[in-house]
Amino acid sequence: MSVVPALTAPRKAKRLSVDERVLGTGLRVIVVRKPGVPLVEVRLRVPFQSARPADPARAAVLSDAMLTGAGQFDRSDLAAAVQGLGGDLSVGVDADRLMIGGNALATSLPQLFDLIATVLTEPTYPSAEVATERERLVEKLTIARSRAGVIAGEALAHRMWGEHPYAHDLPQARDVAATTPAQLRKLHADRVRPEGAVLVVVGDVSPARVLDRMESALSGWAGAAARARVPGLPEPVPAPLLVVDRPGSVQSSIRLGGSALGRDHERYPALQLANLIFGGYFSSRWTENLREDKGYTYGPHSRIEHAVLGSTLLLDVEVATEVTAPALLETRYELGKIASLPVTEAEVDAVRQYAIGTLALSTATQAGLASTLAALAAFDLGLDWIAEHPKRLGAVTVDEVSAAAMEFFAPARLVEVVVGDAATITEPLAVLGPVTTDA
Repeated sequence: MSVVPALTAPRKAKRLSVDERVLGTGLRVIVVRKPGVPLVEVRLRVPFQSARPADPARAAVLSDAMLTGAGQFDRSDLAAAVQGLGGDLSVGVDADRLMIGGNALATSLPQLFDLIATVLTEPTYPSAEVATERERLVEKLTIARSRAGVIAGEALAHRMWGEHPYAHDLPQARDVAATTPAQLRKLHADRVRPEGAVLVVVGDVSPARVLDRMESALSGWAGAAARARVPGLPEPVPAPLLVVDRPGSVQSSIRLGGSALGRDHERYPALQLANLIFGGYFSSRWTENLREDKGYTYGPHSRIEHAVLGSTLLLDVEVATEVTAPALLETRYELGKIASLPVTEAEVDAVRQYAIGTLALSTATQAGLASTLAALAAFDLGLDWIAEHPKRLGAVTVDEVSAAAMEFFAPARLVEVVVGDAATITEPLAVLGPVTTDA
């Protein structure tokens, strides 16, 4: 019988050369020299919070249409110019930020900076292209909102956040259809500004030279962004289980959520490990119960999501309609168990190694490191956090993990939503406790 060797101590990460500068425009630039492949990754994070009801739709159309024209380039010209650099350029948006991401061969980095500068300072938003992107986005939203998982996610967000902008991250199709090119140009002029933005560059480059080049290339991108008056994130208030009807559905989407700790909190490492033990990886307790033991699902998953205004613990699983109530019962059982009984040292050791290993893997590539640093920058965290986090994970005790589980995984503090065939699932679910419907 073969014996699996014990895991070795994690290797100390190689120290990287990094330089940082806040430009006169307010743009913060972080450059990391990471040798390896001759490709450079670029991530530009622009704050994009808003409390105005129509802004999620306008922001979504803006992100889809931003690369359809800029300066002397139309959509085809811009795509050809990026491809000619051996790279890629994309734009995405959510309730917190607009993200421009791209890469290019190291030798073509100056030209990529020039293209990004053109996109930032000379956007055109041609009417025909905006109309095309509007139509595509309306179609995407229609398809998305036909999926049970999306319906469940929106229902949970509204249940947790009420009318807060975080509950309206997915735009309404009617607002998208009403968006005009003039509105996009105004939104771009008001919000796509360097003050408070962060640019991350990772690759086999000289940080000092890149900083100088960036300061020159983006000198024309200036101005302060319009201030967004976004209210603080409310604390989720537990309420009776919400059942959202999806007539005839052969499966149910179960979602649970509650507040969590941010990456900068001293207790976050303990909560991170508690989450992994419960449902954060394939050998978790929740997976062992619902998948391996009961066969109710292919795979449940729990995770901690970090937004600028707060972090959230989220649980999601899809199950067959006939086992909806039993699956929720087992979920509540596992939550109660981890919240009321201490975790074991073996469990903590296993997820500790997993957490350290996945962090190392996620930041091993230039693309992974650039994306991670762009996400961390929103919380004034950076390479030091990445380098020190394995030590924090290594110092967490079993008692600290148990305490975090007791506080954050208690079933009574979580908001619950189930999307499925209400005529079939409501009565069995009502046996478990109070139920309300979306009718």
